[in-house]
Amino acid sequence: MQLNKFTDYALRILMYVARPSDVPYTIADIAEDLHVSQNHLVKVVHFMGKQHWIVTIRGKGGGLRLNPEAKNLKLGEIVRTLQGNHQIVECNTPPCVLRANCGLKGILDQALECFYQSLDQYTLGEVVQQGIIPSSTRSSIDFLELIQKA
Repeated sequence: MQLNKFTDYALRILMYVARPSDVPYTIADIAEDLHVSQNHLVKVVHFMGKQHWIVTIRGKGGGLRLNPEAKNLKLGEIVRTLQGNHQIVECNTPPCVLRANCGLKGILDQALECFYQSLDQYTLGEVVQQGIIPSSTRSSIDFLELIQKA
């Protein structure tokens, strides 16, 4: 499973704005710090604003902040929303001649669901507070490593 760039950027933004700040974060500052185009971030921020994960403030002194309730969101829920209806394999377009006798799609769909269930063990708040998850409950792949490899 590879996260698309939209999901990657969104997760980075959520973790970035979850840090305490006296002033709202600006897209320009986030883009510079994360080395990402402002145009890309505008699209991602707009989407996350519609999801009520972040609060955007217009005008002078404006910017964005994390909606405090977003810290309770499960990572699997966030990634599912960001990835959309992503399937690992598509058997119908173009039609695969092997699909009548193939069990691969079902296995891959099951693996994808296990991936999301693994992410659902953690909230955004736990990810941004390093050390809050005891090492005995962490999966063998650290979430931050997972994002960086995507």
